[in-house]
Amino acid sequence: IPMKFQKMEGHPSKRTFQALRIELNGELRVLRDALSSMIGSLKPGGRIAIITFHSLEDRIVKNAFRTAENPCICPPQLPQCVCGRKSLGKVITRKPIIPSEEEMQENSRSRSAKLRVFERNDQKYNGLEIDFK
Repeated sequence: IPMKFQKMEGHPSKRTFQALRIELNGELRVLRDALSSMIGSLKPGGRIAIITFHSLEDRIVKNAFRTAENPCICPPQLPQCVCGRKSLGKVITRKPIIPSEEEMQENSRSRSAKLRVFERNDQKYNGLEIDFK
């Protein structure tokens, strides 16, 4: 086993089985669809807080919140927006909130947790396209 993998915590095959589980259960697709529905269901001023435990999940949540905050699809060369898409709210946590050292000592499973928060404004919801970038 290569040295870089020996230093990882847990069994080396843990990530492989996690990847298989995520793909077989369609967890990322379900997360993307659920995020779109949840953002649309929020009342003005309502907040949604999502805790992720995997980098792929975190990327989807981050991009969904970013897209909801700035849904403009106009080319960057244009001086102003012409697509007419309006912001659905704002991202409250620019950087994810991660557990403290004390929390990780008490609960080792919290090590990979990241919390992100989005607050809805009063714009009408017309759907949200979330990409996997």
